[in-house]
Amino acid sequence: METYCDRCGEPAADGDHDACREARRMEPPRYCTRCRRRMVVQVTPLGWTARCSEHGALTST
Repeated sequence: METYCDRCGEPAADGDHDACREARRMEPPRYCTRCRRRMVVQVTPLGWTARCSEHGALTST
């Protein structure tokens, strides 16, 4: 099963994702790693929630 970068949405095995990993230290994921769908992201002072319509939600806590 192919996985995708949760920041840029490109296949995780393709290219260099060092910049994506670095940026993800400070921001929530934008793409589902399983299906590449753009997720609905909500950021609050206490953290973030990212929801894929197919695979459910991730939280920072």
